[in-house]
Amino acid sequence: MKKFINSVDQVLTESLRGFGAAHHDIVRVRMDPTFVARAGAPIKGKVALISGGGSGHEPLHAGFVGKGMLDAACPGQVFTSCTPDQMVAAAEAVDGGAGVLFIVKNYSGDVMNFEMAADMISGDQATIITNDDVAVEDSTYTTGRRGVAGTVVVEKMVGAAGDKGADLAACKALGERVNKATRSMGVALTSCTVPAAGKPTFQLGEDEVEMGVGIHGEPGRKRVKLEKADAIANTLMSAIDGDLKPKSGAPHLLFVNGFGGTPAMELYLMYDTARRYCEGKNIKIARSLVGNYVTSLEMQGCSLTLTALDDELMKLWDHPVHTAALRWGM
Repeated sequence: MKKFINSVDQVLTESLRGFGAAHHDIVRVRMDPTFVARAGAPIKGKVALISGGGSGHEPLHAGFVGKGMLDAACPGQVFTSCTPDQMVAAAEAVDGGAGVLFIVKNYSGDVMNFEMAADMISGDQATIITNDDVAVEDSTYTTGRRGVAGTVVVEKMVGAAGDKGADLAACKALGERVNKATRSMGVALTSCTVPAAGKPTFQLGEDEVEMGVGIHGEPGRKRVKLEKADAIANTLMSAIDGDLKPKSGAPHLLFVNGFGGTPAMELYLMYDTARRYCEGKNIKIARSLVGNYVTSLEMQGCSLTLTALDDELMKLWDHPVHTAALRWGM
């Protein structure tokens, strides 16, 4: 295992310390219990948006804390859920009096711990569970579909609405609507190596890919032979298209997300081929995002996400955002 680490036990602590120092104008990193809060929080009268989950998916979620997105994020250990005490501490730190909205990826540990935290909070609160992955109905860590890259889309839209003054009920309803309008599917070219394990999570042959892989390396639909990028993208988009059933000519967001080890050149190539698929199906691409946003450590691979938009959602997507990982319109 070759990684830039001092001690396996201190990887997360040292990484968060560096993150907080690098982005001190945007966030505050708190320890024991650990969470990342928006600088200047709490904001009086604003719904507090909190997400979290296992580390190793950076910049998700801490990289999306800031103006126009999250008020706090709770990082667990690598690929391990954050704990209820982290969530409660984060909620107490950023609740501005308008309630707390948890945005939770559909993984059993995350859902259970966020439910426990919600029971421990006295103020108004609500939860959105993201489940945009079309690859499998149930997997190693979930009952039902996994929450993957589409979580970023939900956090961006709801974050914009909260920034504009929407109340708790409106933010929850919006998040559920965006989640229902979003589908994703990923493919892995290689495994990743969790520092504590010291070896790859799974093995792929030189000519194999895992189609429909999860962001922790969970198995997907099938293991297949490596094909040209067009064929891979068409397989992913066909699954998304068949499940979402996008309205012909209606606007959509196309999001190509890297898993951490794929060069930008290849991600943009995948965007090109996915966009050509959409053009052939008369799926209008009105907004785009390409880059490493929901990673799996150093895994090579990517996911494709499609979100059905309308005028309101396009305005929310375009709304100014200033976080470590997303910045526009400021």
